[in-house]
This record gives sequence, C-alpha cells and structure tokens, in this order.
Amino acid sequence: MDAFKDLIVPVIGGLGIFMLGLEFMSDGIQRLAVNRMRALLAKIAGTPARGVLAGTLITGVLQSSTAMTVMIVGLVNSGVLNLRSAISVIMGANIGTTLGNGLIALPLGSLGLLLGGLFALVYVFARNERVKTIALACMGFALIFFGLNLMVGGLRPLREMPEIMGAISSLSADSFPGVVACVLIAATITALIHSSSATIGIVMGLGAAGILSWETAVAFSLGADLGTTITSWIASLNMSRNAKRAAYAHIAFNVIGVLIMLPLFYPSMQLLAWVLGLFGGDPSAPVMQDGKEVFALVPVAVGLYSTAFNVFNMLLLFPFVGAFERVLSRVGHTSAEDREDFSIPRYLDQAAAAEFSTGVARVQQELARHVEATSLFVEIARGTPGVPKIKDHNAAVEILGRDIRSYAAAMFRHATTPAQAERLATLIEEADLTVNLGETLHQVARDAHARPLSAGARSLVGDTLDRVQAALAVLMAPEPAVAPLRAEQQAEFLLRTREKCLALPLAWEERGAILEVLGSVKRAFYVIDLVRAERDSVARGVPEPGQPGPL
Repeated sequence: MDAFKDLIVPVIGGLGIFMLGLEFMSDGIQRLAVNRMRALLAKIAGTPARGVLAGTLITGVLQSSTAMTVMIVGLVNSGVLNLRSAISVIMGANIGTTLGNGLIALPLGSLGLLLGGLFALVYVFARNERVKTIALACMGFALIFFGLNLMVGGLRPLREMPEIMGAISSLSADSFPGVVACVLIAATITALIHSSSATIGIVMGLGAAGILSWETAVAFSLGADLGTTITSWIASLNMSRNAKRAAYAHIAFNVIGVLIMLPLFYPSMQLLAWVLGLFGGDPSAPVMQDGKEVFALVPVAVGLYSTAFNVFNMLLLFPFVGAFERVLSRVGHTSAEDREDFSIPRYLDQAAAAEFSTGVARVQQELARHVEATSLFVEIARGTPGVPKIKDHNAAVEILGRDIRSYAAAMFRHATTPAQAERLATLIEEADLTVNLGETLHQVARDAHARPLSAGARSLVGDTLDRVQAALAVLMAPEPAVAPLRAEQQAEFLLRTREKCLALPLAWEERGAILEVLGSVKRAFYVIDLVRAERDSVARGVPEPGQPGPL
C-alpha cells in the first residue's frame, strides 16, 4: 500500500471536504432562514410543549444545534424567551440536530461529487444572491457525502494493519469502562471542534470502514451529544443571568441523559440490533459496494441511536421542566452587569409597524440603539475588560442593521404618502450609514489590536479613541451639551496626531498600526457627519427612551 496516496490523501482530503460541506450547508441555510427562524421561535415557543416542537423543527431546518443554542441564549438574554421556554426549546434542539445525522447516514457517497459539482456551477454562474445561497447549501450537503465516501475508502486499508488495529482496539465498547472512555473522548473532540455532526460523521466513516465496531461507533455518538454543550456555555459567558442559566440547562440536560444511558448501553444495543434485524440488516456484517467490503449499516445504526437517545431523553426529562427552572433560577454569577445582546431588536414590534408614526418612532429608537452598539467597538479597541469579543459583536451589529432596514422597508405601502416615503427613505439611509460606521469602527478595533504597542504609541491611539468617543457621544445625545466639532477641526486633530506619530521614536510596525487607525478614524468622522446630515434632512420627533413619542 502506498500510505500517502491510499491513506493520507483520501482521509485528510475526505475529512476536510466533509467539514467544509457541513460549513457550507449550515452557512447557506442560516443565511436563508436564520432571521425568520429566530422570529418564529420567539413567537411560538410560549409553552414547554410548543418549545420542544419549535426547537426540533427549527434546528432540523438550520442543521446546527450550535447555532440554535447560541440563538436561544441570545433570545433569553434579551428577554424575548423566558427560562422555562428556553429549556424546552433546547430539548427540542437536541432532537432536531439528529435529523441531520440521519441524512448523513444515507448511502449517497457516489453521487456526492456529481451533485457537488453541479451546485458549484450554479453557485459560480448564478447572479441572483438567493439562488447562490441555495446553491451553497446544496453544494455543502453534497460535499458531506463525498467527503464521507473518501474517508471510508481511505480508512479501509487500516483493517489490514495489525499495529493500527491493536491501538484502536483499546477504544472499544466491549466493556463498561471502554464505553465511558469512548464517551469522554468523543465529548472532548466535539468540544474542541464545536460540531457534534462533524464528530458523528467521522465516527460513521470509521465504523463503515470497519475500523470501529458498530457498538463503539454508537458509544462515540453518545459522547458527541455531551461535547456539543460547550458552545452554548461559551456563548453565555458575557450575557445575562438567565442566558447563563439557559446554557446550564443545555449542559445539565445532556449530562443527565448520558448518565442515565450509560447503564442502559448494552440493553439498548440489543434493542437497536433487533430493530435493524426487523428490516433484514446486521450492522456487524459487511456488504459489498463497488467491489469493496463496507459496513454500510454502521452509519444507519449511529444515526438511529442518536435520534432515539435524544427523543428518549426529552420524554424522560420533559415532566421536570418546572423543576429545572426552579433549580436553575437560583444559579447566579459574579458579573456586576448583564451584557446586552445587540443582535436582538428591542423596539421593532411588528404590531407597531401598522401605525406609521408609531413604527417610525420604533425605528428611530432602534437606530439610536444601533449607534450605541457601534460605539462599543471603541471600548473593544481600548481593551476594556468585560466587552464582547470583536467577532461576535461585529456579527451582532450587522444582524441588527439588517433587521432595522428590513423593518423600515416593510413599512412602505400603497397608501404611503410622498412625505412618509421620504421619512422612511431617510431612516433606511441612516441605517445604511450606521452599518458603514460599524464596519469602520470594527476596523479601528482590529487595527488597534493588530500589533503590541509601546506606551507612547498606545497613548496616541488612546487620544484618538477619545476623540472618536466624543464624536459618538454627540451623535447619541438627543440634545448634545456641546456642539459637534467641525470637519476642519477633526482633520486638524488627525494631522497633528500623524505628525506626532512620525516624530516619536517608534518602530515602523507601530507607526504603520497607528497610521492605519488614523485612516479608519478619518472615515469614521466622515460617516458620523453624514449621519448627522441625514437626520437633519427631514424633520424628526425625538421619542423618549422606552416610549414611542410624538412625531
């Protein structure tokens, strides 16, 4: 055997294609549906039973329990979902993600490359953004099967290598300690890669190639359900008490389920073998595919067990949703404040949009909140403790901007008067400018942390951030206490700071970083002036905080 050509290339290549397919599929589906799914979740998850149903269906569509649980944590953080509903939605999300595992088990490997190529051509040549997004999701779905097929083919020769099989034999579910070890190893791998679907896909490939016994592969799938809880916990770190409790509920739910299932593992294997036997299948028996020996029913057994486990776990723990809520409600944290999730609109009530004046007031309130969210990039640039991560906050600001523009655009109707249309147009333009401002300040934060800076360089950056913060404070104040600085004054400040940067004995890398910050800040000042000009272009009433206000 040529180890490089027959083993390393197909295994590494197949694994990479498989995980890329998962990423493409998840990204495509989320671009198409995540905002609608979030709105639907907030609307229907009012009772535990409806929460389980909503969690199952929405996660089944999104095909990412990670995205779903992070979404749940965010909705709880904003107060849209209460803790009781969140617990039930998480139960449903665990079931919904297993639907994807069942799809992965389908024997479509030989068609994966063909379908992936066809959808890739659609993605490349399509001009409609929605068609491109659908093609991306479908291409990812096809690449999952192609990558899994490559892995199975590459792993199959390992069965003929006694050294490898001897090492893997220690990872066997033929004893209770072995089952526990498999669960813990799979949980660790899943926690590291943040995808239970990826872990289960790898296990399916090992099982189909005959490297792992089907019982061992099933034990690994049990650990994947345990490891996926780490993502919701990480997502909740800078959020409210209830958001943290929702993450703890996810962890507790899966930990309890695994602890209950461990003593039942061998009886459940007998039951699973019996169920497969009813359809004439034996997961331990190889079959011939394309002239090669494959354990084709191992992926089916893994997918079926994963779904059955999560359904069983939900049915077992659903009557105790109230008890979960009471216990978790006593759990607190030491943070002095709860961090707001800006990806969730606070004022954009769809019912309010029916009345033009009320809807406009809500948009203005959300626009003010959007500017507040963009101003957090300045604190991120300073390295202030307790601020959100730059990547997460940037995603939240982008989502909020899209929601504001969509809400305002939906207010255009046949009966809209020219004056009302002008009012809506200027609000949408302001939202676009605020998104631009967020992107610019995001770049400022990235430039400020691009390289370690000396005390002198950090002082120049700090002075520049002070000036940006002052400009933003004027923009955020309903009636500024001081007049905004003129563009000439801002330009003079930037020129003086540039001269100081060139005069100080700094390393050229530091000078480059400071000049990049100054370039981005110059754009930020320009956009702030444009936002003020857009606000002044049409007369606007200023609503009181938390109130629609007169217009």
